Amino acid sequence: MTKSSYHHGDLRRALLDAGLELLQTREAHDLSLREVARAVGVSATAVYRHFPDKDALLDALAAEGLGRLGAAQFEAAQAAGGGEKGFVATGIAYVRFALANPALFRLTFSATAARNILAQPPEHVPDAMAFLRQNARLAAEQTGLDPHVIAVRAWSIAHGLALLMLERQVEADEDLIEAVISAEVLKPRPSASR
Repeated sequence: MTKSSYHHGDLRRALLDAGLELLQTREAHDLSLREVARAVGVSATAVYRHFPDKDALLDALAAEGLGRLGAAQFEAAQAAGGGEKGFVATGIAYVRFALANPALFRLTFSATAARNILAQPPEHVPDAMAFLRQNARLAAEQTGLDPHVIAVRAWSIAHGLALLMLERQVEADEDLIEAVISAEVLKPRPSASR
């Protein structure tokens, strides 16, 4: 992505778009503010008006990653018809998103802005995590289990599978993704009475 010069419009958005495109070919730690500025066609000093340092840019890109992940999960849940099948679809979408966007995925879950996501107050939780909490609450109503435990368990399974596949510890296979996520979400639940 190269442009001869940048003259108008939303420079912040253009910088984020350039950063997202660059993350398709490199890891976040290899990204530089100068490189993003060059991709948009502005001076490096122009970047500092929107991002005071590289960490600020990376945090903004991580937020973009969470937004895109949330949109992919919502679309998958809707396509599956919601409910338990929709919850399964969100986990599958999570792993697919990671495989399609490895650098963005890694950045999203390593940036300062993404730490302790489930601990955030409801008004500050990104859509992807709000969606996870909502699905966990619905599952808890049916099972009697703690919704926080359900959310962390579902997230752990999807995130762990995504990382295993990204690191080539497990083959990135669609059938395996569906089988692992479906087995976790749809497995028989222990009775609510102990």
